[in-house]
Order: sequence, then C-alpha cells, then structure tokens
Amino acid sequence: MTTLVYSHPAAAAHDMPTGHPERVARIEAVEAALAAPAFAALLREQAPVARDEDLLLCHPAEHVAAIRDACAEAAGTGRSVALDPDTWATPGAWEAAARAVGGAIAAVDAVIARRAHNAFVAMRPPGHHAERARPMGFCLFGTVAIAARHALERHGLRRVAVVDFDVHHGNGTQDLLWNEERALFASTHQMPLYPGTGARNERGAHGQIVNVPLPPGADGATFRRVFKADILPRLEAHEPELVLVSAGFDAHRDDPLASLSLTEEDFAWATRALCAVARSHAGGRLVSTLEGGYDLGALGRSVAAHVGVLMEEGGQAG
Repeated sequence: MTTLVYSHPAAAAHDMPTGHPERVARIEAVEAALAAPAFAALLREQAPVARDEDLLLCHPAEHVAAIRDACAEAAGTGRSVALDPDTWATPGAWEAAARAVGGAIAAVDAVIARRAHNAFVAMRPPGHHAERARPMGFCLFGTVAIAARHALERHGLRRVAVVDFDVHHGNGTQDLLWNEERALFASTHQMPLYPGTGARNERGAHGQIVNVPLPPGADGATFRRVFKADILPRLEAHEPELVLVSAGFDAHRDDPLASLSLTEEDFAWATRALCAVARSHAGGRLVSTLEGGYDLGALGRSVAAHVGVLMEEGGQAG
C-alpha cells in the first residue's frame, strides 16, 4: 500500500502578523521538502473542509461559532483578530484550520478503508493546544483529538492512541480526551515550557494519559530512553487499532522556541517505533498531523525524515 499526504493551498493563506513564528514559510518549507525526488511515489490528495458536525465531536457549538465569527470579521476587514497574545484569526484562518481538521478526518477514513497504509497531514495551523472552548498556542481546533473521536464514534474502533512528540505539551489534546477511556494520549515535551501543563501526575479520568516531561537540554539519547521506557510499553498495553501522531518538530536542537536537542534522526527513530506499534496492533494504520517546528531548515529535514519512514512502512521507499 501507499503513504498518503493531505495538503491544500489554504494552508498558505493563513497569514499571521509579521514576525509571528507560526508563519506561511513553515508550510512552504514542508512542501519544498516533500517535492524532492525521493517523495515522488507519495499519493497526494487535497484536504477537504471539515463540517461543523466534525468540529462538534470535540468542541461546543459556542466555540465553533466564536471562531467562525472572528475569522469572518478578519476576512471582512482584511485585518487579523487577536484571540489571545499568540493566537490569531486571520482572513484565511477558517479555511486553513477547517481543512487541517478535514485532512485528518479524511486520512483516518483512508487508512481504515485500506486506501493507504498510513498518512501525513501537511497543514497548518497546528491543533494540539486548542482546548474544548479555548483557542490558544496558535491553534483554533483540536485537530488530532477530533480525528481520534471520529475514528471511535464513526468507525466503531474500540481503542486508539495519540502520541505527541512536539516540544510543547499538547494541553488541548489532553483536555479534549481527558474523559475518553478508549483513547490513550502519550506525550513527551520540555518542562518547564509553555503551556505549563503535562506533569506526570496528569493522568486523565481513566489513567489513560501518559506525560513524560523532559528537562531543558535533553538530547536524543534521553528522548529515546524515556520513549522506550515510558511511552512504548503503555502503547503496547493499550493495543490501539489506530495510531495518531501529533508530529511537532520543535524539539529539534535548532528550533528557536525551546531548548531540547533532538535531531531529524531522532524523529525518524520515533516514527519507526510508532509504526512498529501500528503494525503489531492496527494493521499498520497510522495518521500523522503536523504540529510545531519553527526553524525552517530543521522543519523541512525533520518532515522528510518522518515521511520517509512512513514510506518505508508503506513499501514505497527505494
């Protein structure tokens, strides 16, 4: 089977204020990396727009309406609207965020239908900081959590797992899945760091949340050690029928927003480990969504390493 990449030009139309780290150049760096000859065998499709009923899998109607209204105001005036000091509704924000969610849902559909072995959703804005009724951390909707709920509620899966190796804790995903016994959420992240959540004693309503904070300066050897000791055994015990990945690449040593010291080889190693879990329990079904990563060179190299491993699993690598 194949590796499927979902993307859309709308990801480049969400133009944040000058100097903002979550900028259009990020998706351009991702697209440039995946335009290399090594990725010619990828199956590529456009990310569809999520419906309101998709967003309502995790968010109340009031949140969806508030984001829609702010984005409509921005589109009508041509001026971005601040939702908090870091998070903005821009003229292109609604379509970009709705297609990020729609791409994740379509990717879940594709791997469950066996149209693809695995998938990567190359969209922005990211999603893992958006809480139930609060946009934050550049994020408007909880993309990966919505994809998890879609798999559980609409495809009847009994167990899914979400793994987040972004340098910032996925507080939004944790909030949205806190009471969801069928979804294991496991995260490695730097602590202390924004948003200030993700302590080991945050375990979820059913003990299904696994937080593994890393100290500033932690390197790839430390990351791999805790991943093997704390993350992988919980994944194996959960026996997920689908593995979802919040693929943030800002734990890279070159990233300006944090101070972990991972390299693209560490992300490739983690991807192989997650693919092995998916192979053992989920028939290889894995969907990855882009989260952070703010050094453009490191982001492009890391995405290439991550997707390259997905292609190996899909039998496309030369």
